[in-house]
Amino acid sequence: MIHPVPIRPVAKNGDVCISILHEPGEDKFGYEKPEERWLPIHTVETIMISVISMLADPNSDSPANVDAAKEWREDPNGEFKRKVARCVRKSQEMAFD
Repeated sequence: MIHPVPIRPVAKNGDVCISILHEPGEDKFGYEKPEERWLPIHTVETIMISVISMLADPNSDSPANVDAAKEWREDPNGEFKRKVARCVRKSQEMAFD
């Protein structure tokens, strides 16, 4: 089994930032090792494991959304949790419109 590689959370625009989906090769910013980026050995299973890992344990040390990471670190069960709940409700409502 391939273990998930370091990942970053979701950006403000909703894009999911997962290293294994970044184009192969060197990272021009130096954040990711080449082996953490896309390789043809990745399967739907390894990508889903990375998504689940990101959702279960986001890496707030390298956030795609700095504001959300700050709120999550400072008060994960306060305003951050309320914002996430509102976002989920809105998404659910839009899904059935």
